[in-house]
Amino acid sequence: MAAALGVRGATRRLLAAPTGRTAGLAAMSADAHLLTAEERKQVILDLKAAGWLELSERDAIYKEFSFKTFNQAFGFMSRVALQAEKMNHHPEWFNVYNKVQITLTSHDTGGLTKRDVKLAKFIEKEERYSVSGICGKNHTESSL
Repeated sequence: MAAALGVRGATRRLLAAPTGRTAGLAAMSADAHLLTAEERKQVILDLKAAGWLELSERDAIYKEFSFKTFNQAFGFMSRVALQAEKMNHHPEWFNVYNKVQITLTSHDTGGLTKRDVKLAKFIEKEERYSVSGICGKNHTESSL
């Protein structure tokens, strides 16, 4: 009866699913340690140059993005969401009309890690695409 219901196949798929993510999780864990003082010094300078702020009340970085329209903001968020899902590392964010506020930190380690830096760099690339690839000129408040 289980075979007729497809339970065996479903069970096999469920058991096989985690192994497909093992490589990604292993790579992610290599980036899951808190940044060293030396790593942090260089990374924070680079991120600040791109408009990111270091939050004093917690070990996190923050940036507000402003787009010409809600559609541009939503498209930007959609692309970031797909990458965040792929990385299994999700931003804290807030959106109202054409503005998107993003905070990055690694909750599992209690502070900034290489995952945050990688996601911030991806976000910067997507912002440049959104403002130049869609509308043809930069409409952000925080220019790069």
